[in-house]
Amino acid sequence: MSAKVITVFSTKGGVGKTFIAVNLAASLAMTDKRVLLVDMDFQVAQDVARMIHISPKYTLADVVQKMQSGKEADLMSVYMAVHPIGIHFIPCVREAGEISSLSAENIKFFFERAGQVYDYIIVDAGRVIADHTIHMLDQSNLILLVATPDVLAVYQMKWCMDFLESLHVPQSMVRLILNRSESRGSVHWQEVQTALVLDIFAHIPSDGRTAGISLNKGIPCVVDSPKAPISEAFKALAVKLQDNIYLSSLSSSNVKRETKSRSKIDEFWEKLGVSAQSRGNFQQSEDDEIISLKIKIHARLVDRMNLEGLTTETLSNPEAMLALKKKAEQVVSNLIVEETGGRISSMQDRSMLVRDIVNEALGLGPLEEFLADPEVTDIMVNNKDQIYVEKQGLIYKTGKRFISDAKVRSTIERIIAPLGRRIDESTPMVNARLPDGSRINAIIPPLSLQGPMITIRKFARERLTVEDLLTKHGTLTRNMAIFLESAVIARKNMIISGGTGAGKTTILNIISQYIPDRERIITIEDAAELQLKKDHWARLESRMQNVEGKGEVTIRDLFINSLRMRPDRVIIGECRGPEVLDMLQAMNTGHDGSMTTLHANSTRDVITRMHSMILLSGAELPVRAIHEMISSAVHLIVHVSRLSDGNRKIVQISEVTGLDEDYHLMMRDVFLFEQHGIDAKNKVLGEHKPTGYIPKCLEQLKRMSMPVSEEMFRV
Repeated sequence: MSAKVITVFSTKGGVGKTFIAVNLAASLAMTDKRVLLVDMDFQVAQDVARMIHISPKYTLADVVQKMQSGKEADLMSVYMAVHPIGIHFIPCVREAGEISSLSAENIKFFFERAGQVYDYIIVDAGRVIADHTIHMLDQSNLILLVATPDVLAVYQMKWCMDFLESLHVPQSMVRLILNRSESRGSVHWQEVQTALVLDIFAHIPSDGRTAGISLNKGIPCVVDSPKAPISEAFKALAVKLQDNIYLSSLSSSNVKRETKSRSKIDEFWEKLGVSAQSRGNFQQSEDDEIISLKIKIHARLVDRMNLEGLTTETLSNPEAMLALKKKAEQVVSNLIVEETGGRISSMQDRSMLVRDIVNEALGLGPLEEFLADPEVTDIMVNNKDQIYVEKQGLIYKTGKRFISDAKVRSTIERIIAPLGRRIDESTPMVNARLPDGSRINAIIPPLSLQGPMITIRKFARERLTVEDLLTKHGTLTRNMAIFLESAVIARKNMIISGGTGAGKTTILNIISQYIPDRERIITIEDAAELQLKKDHWARLESRMQNVEGKGEVTIRDLFINSLRMRPDRVIIGECRGPEVLDMLQAMNTGHDGSMTTLHANSTRDVITRMHSMILLSGAELPVRAIHEMISSAVHLIVHVSRLSDGNRKIVQISEVTGLDEDYHLMMRDVFLFEQHGIDAKNKVLGEHKPTGYIPKCLEQLKRMSMPVSEEMFRV
């Protein structure tokens, strides 16, 4: 036997919530139904007991403890207080101090057992929103909202409905009870119904005399004055509640839903909405049945809300999207009920499913969760079924999936459309920047053989400082930081090198903080991602060609133009091609202190790569001329590496010292990171050390009163 759990709820005091719960329970008991009345009002304990003049010996907390210990077989009949008209009653606690003894598991355990004994369980829920209230609502099959026809109650009821909507409670589960309906001086019931956009399920007339006598006697009015209009209204309500208006609660053991493919039902909801907050959960996978359910609801949501007609302007408007998502969440909550035939009992699972479906339809699908997670730094979508993330320097496979390749493609278009970019078969690759500064790369078939692919490089919302690198991450030592600061202030040209994801841009952002505020900085990037903490900073970004193959503006074009913009320093986000030649020429012609990043495996490989890029630019320069240009232009090279444990460190700082007799470039390491091994937790062991080489620029730094000395570089 499964009881119908009816929760009588209101967030406003004085609306008659407890009075209605008591008389409703009495009306059902008078129709020979087995009824349990539960007082879950933690704020005003024992109110229900006084109203029906009964003294319970035990509480819900007592019963749960005894049932779990297995001391009694039928605890419901033994430990419930029984009213003469047949109502069984139990309060949740005797006093407020006992609230902590009730957990979500205890509440669920009690109602599962009580449901096997009673036909109806009437719950008088407290008006204070707490975890216990939410757990109670999760056990309900029907929620009766109680309001009175006055302005304050209507406003409070709107807030209450918004609260239920935030829990993704479907509208079909909520009914409105208007107490003291048509009382003198009240708001007309039709105005209340219009204001709340919710049909009134039952009217309880205003009858202060009958209600007052009933309360004073401690007898429900349906028993004390059975012929009174207020009693007749309760009896009529009890009859309506015996109709099939209840939503069944779906759990891992009773989910019933028509699908072509069925796996173990008890695993269905356990796998619902994989969390991405821990390494173990990252490795789980969504069940095919969940994907099937998402596809069905998504299709109906698009049709019902006409989402295909969304414009780019709407997608770019945060306020419009917020309102649209809120409306979509309400629609999805109701569609889940229609598709599954019941309501998911767990608020957490319900919220995850609603959120995932709405994100697929209006947001970035499963990527929303990872974009919101501050610990995730990279998101990699290999295909619709494989999403990887980098978290704390390590890469994990998540359990999230897109419902189709079309949704991956739609997500790409949704990202790039407001940015004025496009992607199609004729232009199957795109690089763009999200509003928060994150960088996205997308590629679609025919270039991508497994379906559309997305790579997103996120940047921390809180900008790191040198102190963060020193104290939190161990990226460098204090002496290394002092040396780099002195070199930047002394306008030494610098190249930051490293592999993909090593932290080149982060280091460039941080050391650029040392640039004096009086200097004008111009940055040039493919996709703007530098975040300098400077006021006098001009940003330039390259542009790809348009559909007609025109309008392309390269980094090299921007660099040439920047020299006419009166820069003190030029910073190129990354040198990948011919612009390296222009960069070297600028460094040699009065733009000291310029910086850039470059992909390389070590500081020495930087020279080789620059040599290659200059030759690929088409400039027919002899090797000797190239070496002389690099030697006079580049002063320091800082190499950053991501170690095997995910930590990022500066592993080399080298100084270009000039040319040897054969005109080969000479370079000396100033600082190195020396790795000793790996501990039991796979953490890299090692330390930064000076090499003993005294930089050639040290004398100049001293003359500029920089806080440097030979002792910093001695072994």
